[in-house]
Amino acid sequence: MNYIELHKEHKANSLFGRYITLKDIEPILSKFPSEIIGKSVLGKPIYKYTIGTGKTKIFMWSQMHGNESTTTKALFDFFNVIHSQEEIGVKLLQEFTFCFIPMVNPDGAELYTRENANKVDLNRDSVDLSQPESQLLRITFEDFKPDFCYNLHDQRTIFGAGTTGNVATVSFLAPSFNENRDVNEIRSKAMNVIVAMNEELQEHIPNQVGRFDDGFNIICIGDMFTFLNVPTILFEAGHYQDDYYREYTRKMIFISLISGLKYIYENDIVNNEIAEYLSIPQNNIAFYDFLYKNIKINYDGKEIITNFAAQYKEELIDGKIQFNAYIAEIGELKGKFGHYLYNAHKMLYSDENENIPKLNQKANFCLGKNVKIVNGLKK
Repeated sequence: MNYIELHKEHKANSLFGRYITLKDIEPILSKFPSEIIGKSVLGKPIYKYTIGTGKTKIFMWSQMHGNESTTTKALFDFFNVIHSQEEIGVKLLQEFTFCFIPMVNPDGAELYTRENANKVDLNRDSVDLSQPESQLLRITFEDFKPDFCYNLHDQRTIFGAGTTGNVATVSFLAPSFNENRDVNEIRSKAMNVIVAMNEELQEHIPNQVGRFDDGFNIICIGDMFTFLNVPTILFEAGHYQDDYYREYTRKMIFISLISGLKYIYENDIVNNEIAEYLSIPQNNIAFYDFLYKNIKINYDGKEIITNFAAQYKEELIDGKIQFNAYIAEIGELKGKFGHYLYNAHKMLYSDENENIPKLNQKANFCLGKNVKIVNGLKK
């Protein structure tokens, strides 16, 4: 199957970039038989969309964290496929019954925050169920009684796939169901699907798939649903080279969704793929957006050579996401990589402050007489 062409043909082009809100998805949802199942803290509608006639039930939800929108875009690309006359779309609706909540946290999406309007992380509310959004997710889970759960998220640009300097463009996790992180039949099913998705992704982003940490925490929704005996898969949409709008990553999530579902209906999922799952390199905090090496600075009257890193903060300003770079670490930076790497070859650092890089300072400075860095990038 040519997944790249499939995505190109069915991409929901009206959804673009990182700032995806309820206003963006409602016009598309109005074309589908979706229903409002409740409201957020601030009274925004939360939609559920159910489709398909198959015996295997798949529950997917996205944007539980409001500022994690990549998987939401991929979901709407997926919707276009299952509403098309493509052979794979017809087959998926015959094999599966799907239940989607495409935006669990519309308030957080509007504010571009991880938390909901009450400043609660909904992915840490699976026990208390203190928030209306968490309650709606749990009610839908209990009513639908899924065979698989897909928990769709974004991860930051800081993650690498292992320690080799490869960014983790997509990461997965088959969550634990107990403190010992044992593997039972339920968790094994999720691992097998992840292995299948990883095999396909290696054709597109070789060595750029990671495995998320599986420490058990029952207050997390994926751990809770696995504990309740439903195979659950965590998707983490990460960074791809020069893809800060996450459009290429969106394509990789789309490929993951279809290839994983294809594996489920083509197999009985009785194989034991634990070793293959564990061979996926574990996520490692290894990256900064910018890495500057061999910088000369004057410090207490002495010239020294140092390194420093800068990281983007995604800031919502006048209804748009701006990527603003701030200095995040100064020193040896051993084992760290940069999405952008600049070797200053001992050029002298200067800025409009004290001519010394400082933490949380905007990444605007000069190197030598001719190199100007504005918002992290060479001008």
